[in-house]
Amino acid sequence: MNNWTKEFSTAITVCDTTGIVLEMNDKSAKVFESDGGMELIGKNLYDCHSEPSCVKLKKMMKEEKVNCYTIEKAEQKKLIYQSPWYEEGKFKGFVEIAIEIPENMPHFVRG
Repeated sequence: MNNWTKEFSTAITVCDTTGIVLEMNDKSAKVFESDGGMELIGKNLYDCHSEPSCVKLKKMMKEEKVNCYTIEKAEQKKLIYQSPWYEEGKFKGFVEIAIEIPENMPHFVRG
């Protein structure tokens, strides 16, 4: 992983087209610490997700489309942004960015 992402304050997790975790930054390892943290690199996402999540992941892989949603866990809201990544135009997998968002986040309409 690039140096700027290592200590970045947002969790970044990268997988290949088969669901194998290729990279995690420090925040991602901390978020998934109870599941093994950095030990998840080389493991398959399908092995640690429920069947409904696996079905969704397989669909995302097939369609190569962004998946974006918010969650709340342990009183912390997060924006989850999952996007395909490419190398020289070839689909290589997905990147998940999990951003912690404050309870009352300002919203601006510009234009």
